[in-house]
Amino acid sequence: MEQIRKQLELKSKMTDHDWHVFASFLKKREFTKGSLILSEGKTENHLSFIEKGIVRFFMPGIDKEITFGFSFDGEFVSAYDSFLTRAPCTYAVQTLSETVLWRISYDDLQTVYATTQTGNLMGRHAGEKLFLIKSARELSLLKDSAEQRYLKLFKERPNLIRQIPLKYIASYIGITPQALSRIRKRIS
Repeated sequence: MEQIRKQLELKSKMTDHDWHVFASFLKKREFTKGSLILSEGKTENHLSFIEKGIVRFFMPGIDKEITFGFSFDGEFVSAYDSFLTRAPCTYAVQTLSETVLWRISYDDLQTVYATTQTGNLMGRHAGEKLFLIKSARELSLLKDSAEQRYLKLFKERPNLIRQIPLKYIASYIGITPQALSRIRKRIS
């Protein structure tokens, strides 16, 4: 749990009291590889921190799935739009490896916000991290070629390339696995 505190304190120091209040609500949950953390149509009720593992966000489909996000060790993970709006999620969240999460429920987080001095900063920090990852991917899809997206991904998140099946990487950068294979062949 100290890893969570370090991540949160990148933005602002918190008192031991505030940390203990926040930490008292965290629940450890372990998932096997391939577990659905959240199914399409369910409302996200947790903001989680990944102690260990890889999580993917995807749109289920009859013919194909579309992967649009990943989270790794040391990052926050949530279907954050559903978490904030309390509306059913339009996508699914799945583990790609054995995963350990530290989770806080929506209601418990509201209690932390109301009873601590730094609670709102903690929530804002987690939300900002999730937003920046999403925003960077969207901008890349709009302005970069498929090859540029792959090379950027390889440079910025090398753990993604090594640990995630190529079919999910291809979907993430918006191309077919065959097109990714051609790109990889061309740049090697």
